[in-house]
Amino acid sequence: MSAPTLRMDWASGKAATWACKHWHYAKSLPVAKTVRIGAWENGKFIGVVLFSWGATPRLGAPYKLTMLECCELVRVALTDHITPVSKIVAIALRMLKKQSPGVRLVVSFADPLAGHHGGIYQAGGWVYSGMSNPAYEFVLNGKRLQRRAYTGVNYGAPRLPVPAGATKRPTPGKHRYLMPLDAAMRAQVAALALPYPMRPKGQEPAHPAGLGGSTPTRTLHTPDSAGALTVGIDG
Repeated sequence: MSAPTLRMDWASGKAATWACKHWHYAKSLPVAKTVRIGAWENGKFIGVVLFSWGATPRLGAPYKLTMLECCELVRVALTDHITPVSKIVAIALRMLKKQSPGVRLVVSFADPLAGHHGGIYQAGGWVYSGMSNPAYEFVLNGKRLQRRAYTGVNYGAPRLPVPAGATKRPTPGKHRYLMPLDAAMRAQVAALALPYPMRPKGQEPAHPAGLGGSTPTRTLHTPDSAGALTVGIDG
C-alpha cells in the first residue's frame, strides 16, 4: 500500500467553518479573522489549521514581542487521516513563516477540561512553559460558550451580550506551548522549558479532532493566492 499524498494550501472561510463545526470540539470558528491553511490527503479535504492573534492583545508581551511578532494557533480541526497531526502542523508553521516573516513566535494552548494535554505539540517539539492563569467561562444548557465573544477581546468584533440563562463558572488554566520561528527566539524560550505534562490516565492516544486555543495584523493576512505544498507522508 503506497503512502498517502498530503497537500496543504490556503483554505476558504467556508471550508474552515465547516471543518471547525464538524471536526473540532468547540464546534465553532473563532469570532475574528484567521489565517486558514487546509489539508488534503489523496485529494480528500481532511481539515484546517488556523492561526490568529489569540485570546489577548498581550499574548507576546511576556516574550518582549509586539502583536505583529506573535500569534496563536487557535484551531486544529481534522477528520480521520493517516498523516500525523504533528506533521500537518509543522507544514502549516512553515507556510505561516514564509507568508508572514515578521512572526517570531507561535503560542498554543491545550485545554485539560476537554481532555487535552498537548500531545501533538510534544510530538512536534514545542516548548512547554506551564499553565496559563485560571479564568472563567460561560455555560448555557450544559454547552460551553466562547468566552471572548462576551468579554470584548475580539479585536474590533462587536461584544455580544451574555445569553439569558447562561452561568459563569471558574476554569483551570490551560497547558501553554511555544513554537519559536527563529534562532534568537528559540534560545530565549528554551530557558522557559518545563517537563511535558503526561497524558491523562486511561486516555488513549489518537489523532485529535481539534486542539489549540482573531482580525489579523499586516503580517497575518490571507493572500489571494499562494502556492500549495504537496508532500508524501515521509516528505
